[in-house]
Amino acid sequence: MHVLILGGTTEARALAGLLHPGTRVTSSLAGRVAEPRLPAGEVRIGGFGGPDGLAAWLREHAVDAVIDATHPFAERISFNAARAAATAHVPLLALRRPGWVPGPGDDWRDVGSLEEAARALDGFGRVFLTTGRLGLAVFAERPEWFLVRSVDAPDAPMPARTEVLLDRGPFTLGGERELIARHRIDVLVTKDSGGAATAPKLSAAREAGIPVVVVRRPPVPEGVPTVATPEEAVAWVAERHGR
Repeated sequence: MHVLILGGTTEARALAGLLHPGTRVTSSLAGRVAEPRLPAGEVRIGGFGGPDGLAAWLREHAVDAVIDATHPFAERISFNAARAAATAHVPLLALRRPGWVPGPGDDWRDVGSLEEAARALDGFGRVFLTTGRLGLAVFAERPEWFLVRSVDAPDAPMPARTEVLLDRGPFTLGGERELIARHRIDVLVTKDSGGAATAPKLSAAREAGIPVVVVRRPPVPEGVPTVATPEEAVAWVAERHGR
């Protein structure tokens, strides 16, 4: 059985490790990170050329099942995967980590886009921006001071008053506390990525009494079965393999 896993997420790597070597696994990475953490099994890097290109690849490589384990904000590939799987008549599963939920003491400002997040910064002075290196142009004209954290160095344009912190999760609560205090952060901006690796910043923001501007997740394809954990995805593969 040949399984194609889309995504370089923590869940995708865990899933590849659980399936390999008993199942042939190919993990597809977008190539946006210079030195990605490689999963077990076969790896390909780069796009497929849209849904038609992906459908052709599925046929050419005799893929028996596709698991979309991409980042919750990788909207395009999820819709491409749904179209390609339907075209190639290959079963598709979505592995989507649950989103974050505010708790007592949290001050979350819910927005629908990075553009809305930028407008929500009026009245603040020092911003901890953790939305990744892509999309910084949206904040380029903002007057606030920004601490921008990303895995790889971001490209211009970006805010004029910016300090870049190159780092990769998982992060610790102690480390996030220290960052917020040292840089005198008064607002955190994040996407609702979910997962434990980057969640400590939310606890640190709550402890510091600062608000969090949270960008909602984009829509997902309808009709695609979804699980929340790699273990559930393994069970789904086993069910397909046993048929």
